[in-house]
Amino acid sequence: MQPSEIAARVADSGGVVRTRQLRSVGATRRDLRRARDAEAVRSIRPGVFATPDVDAQVLTAAEHGGMLCCASVLEKLGVWTLDSSVVHVALGAHGRQRAHPACACVAHWDDGPSGYGLVDIVRALVQLARCQGDEAFFAAFESAWALRLLTRRQRASVRAQLDARQRRLVDLARGDAGSGLESILRLRLLRLGIAVRSQVVIDGVGRVDFVLGSGIILEVDGRGNHDGAVMRHKDLVRDANAAARGYITLRFDYALVLYDWPLVEAAILGARASLRRARG
Repeated sequence: MQPSEIAARVADSGGVVRTRQLRSVGATRRDLRRARDAEAVRSIRPGVFATPDVDAQVLTAAEHGGMLCCASVLEKLGVWTLDSSVVHVALGAHGRQRAHPACACVAHWDDGPSGYGLVDIVRALVQLARCQGDEAFFAAFESAWALRLLTRRQRASVRAQLDARQRRLVDLARGDAGSGLESILRLRLLRLGIAVRSQVVIDGVGRVDFVLGSGIILEVDGRGNHDGAVMRHKDLVRDANAAARGYITLRFDYALVLYDWPLVEAAILGARASLRRARG
């Protein structure tokens, strides 16, 4: 088997494979040695080969002993995640962690298959629910749904693998969330017994993130949104148009929702009370 063919087979398997997989399709020890010497593949450790250009996180997961998973996979798919700063590694039910330089990996043991590469999106979402909790899962689930990465069957599969409490999160989820931050805010309001309408179009204002009751608009600006004077001016025009139509607009950013929620909650409850007083 030629070095280029061996490299192609490794790439087709996600960039990392065990030697026995290559041997099972006809590669000899001599073929593997030639491929390594030609730098078509590289040896991570005895019995494991990778392509030279393998994704850095996939390589780190393989060095740790398993597959990239959880938030690390979801981020690569474009799914909104709360925290993906560390590498999450699936080791199967009985995998073994391996020491490697600068390791800060989070290991996951579950009943899924072991190996290398990336876990599928269903498994990644279930892992996230168990790893990072309700809000992170809810935001990622709605994000994946909005991105059309989940079929109805896959959504049902995620639900079936959760406990009863987290199954309710799937039941509350929608497929039109504008961002994970919006998902988190809506979930927190639902827990307060406050129902909101999402992605509402108001004449003269446009599409807004949420409408609470008949007179309060909630806008949630994400991590990178609404920076700069131009966007700021557009926001002010929208808010002025909303006020002209009798709406109170409350606008919150990423830091407020995630790190100063008591202030956000107080502002929403205060606006509701003010509206009730104004209407007698």
